[in-house]
Amino acid sequence: MPSDALVLAFDTSAAHCAAALLSGDRIVAQRAEDMARGQAERLFPLLDDMLTEAGVAWADLTRIGVGIGPGNFTGIRISVSAARGLALSLGIPAIGVSTFDAIRHDQPQARAAVPAPRDHVYLVQDGTPVLLPRDQAGPGLTFPPAPADLAMAIAQVAASARPGPSPAPLYVRAANAAPARDAPPVILDDA
Repeated sequence: MPSDALVLAFDTSAAHCAAALLSGDRIVAQRAEDMARGQAERLFPLLDDMLTEAGVAWADLTRIGVGIGPGNFTGIRISVSAARGLALSLGIPAIGVSTFDAIRHDQPQARAAVPAPRDHVYLVQDGTPVLLPRDQAGPGLTFPPAPADLAMAIAQVAASARPGPSPAPLYVRAANAAPARDAPPVILDDA
């Protein structure tokens, strides 16, 4: 990848909306906002503001990096679908980067872990992501950096990765949503 290539990366896999812009090895811009909800409405304005302040147009981008989780189901879907749509519309590759890989970017030997609800953690054991109670995860865990730094790590990993298939969410556990109990409405025929 050329040294002046512009990589836009973002992540909404937790209670934040974070983004970074990387040109070669230089950090052009970083943003992060803590938010429990509302990432879908905030992501594109945040990206647009960041690009505008950096003097970069959407058409100048050469690659998209996106956090694929693990983490919040809705948040992951927001960022992955945004990355896929941007890549398609701009004609550039989108690279999915797990939080595990982002953590290990600067610390290759780290035992990467991601906080999960109910005092659990996500980690990789024998090459497979798992969900464990924190007290069974063992010592020496390395958790994600601050959201802006996580976005920058995603950009750095994406900058050096080979383009492949479109990014997809990294779900470690099944969704906890249940189908509606109510019967669906009756659709009336106009005949």
